[in-house]
Amino acid sequence: MGKDSTNLEVLSTRAGFNSAVRQIKKTISIVESVSGNSNLGDLLFEMGDSELSGERAALILQMLLVDKLGYTTISANLADTVADISQLAAEFGKWKGVDLVVAYHHPELGLLVANPKNAEELAGFGRLKKRELLVVYAGKAGTPADENCRKAAELTASLFEGVRVKAPPALLKGSFVPRKLKKTADSEAGEAAGPRRKKALKAVKTARARRGKAAPAPVQAPEAQRVAAPVVTASAAPPPVSKGPVKMTPRYAVVVQNELFHNGNVEAWKRIIASYNAKYPALQVYIYYDGERILDINSLFKWGKVKHGSAIEFAVAGSEIKDVAKLQRYLAQGASHQFEAFLHGPVNNVLRLFG
Repeated sequence: MGKDSTNLEVLSTRAGFNSAVRQIKKTISIVESVSGNSNLGDLLFEMGDSELSGERAALILQMLLVDKLGYTTISANLADTVADISQLAAEFGKWKGVDLVVAYHHPELGLLVANPKNAEELAGFGRLKKRELLVVYAGKAGTPADENCRKAAELTASLFEGVRVKAPPALLKGSFVPRKLKKTADSEAGEAAGPRRKKALKAVKTARARRGKAAPAPVQAPEAQRVAAPVVTASAAPPPVSKGPVKMTPRYAVVVQNELFHNGNVEAWKRIIASYNAKYPALQVYIYYDGERILDINSLFKWGKVKHGSAIEFAVAGSEIKDVAKLQRYLAQGASHQFEAFLHGPVNNVLRLFG
């Protein structure tokens, strides 16, 4: 009884009840959509719904693929780190005799789901980390799974761990072929709004020019001094949060140019990242050093081990990732003797570095 009451606690509040109802409706919609040769990974990717991620995605996988369709499952803790898996889509695309879905428990992003026959979806996994959990689902939609599904699941797990395999002929014949993904509603709306937004901006500029108040174009300063005056984040409304499929960039290395990555460099990095988060609140910046994720940037200074020539890595996660190259340039400057350019202004203000 105690276990049952615990599972139903979420229904005791209005927000929890409404969330559960939305989940049920979306799940029913997905169940109705997965017919014929539709792939669950493709559907989740196209929907790009944050409420269908993590544990909720795991529930859908179990309920739909395992309980309803009887897919074969293979799970494995990865034996090694794999930098790029998107090239595997070409091989999986030849396996027309079986439907495949893979779920990777990303250490930062949580559970990620993909159709391995689609390179764009696999790229969203980023770097596969050693010892993290990978689950493979193999089946034939409305047809019961057979020995070929078991073989396909085993071979898929091996390929993700870097083992070279040869698919049997039975996996190469069938109707489970990769299809071109549809754009999410958000991306389509963004493209449709593009011309209207440009027209509106042009009208604003024209009105300003008529009033004689148009601001002159800014002069590009050298990279070491290309920092605008600080502004208070509370004075500007944040941009809308995107809801597309979540992905993570590769890790980019920033080499420390100072003799030591000291407290000034740390503060510069904190202000640079705060500026990036103010511009893109839907994106998250992850910092790594010596292969491990850094939860507190101050620890890079406290350790006293990050010296000249050391590489600190970073990655950005989100659905619509932007300005990564500019972020890398600023972080490189913040890790050099030019870090003071980012320390001007009140402590509680945020620099406007990304527009």
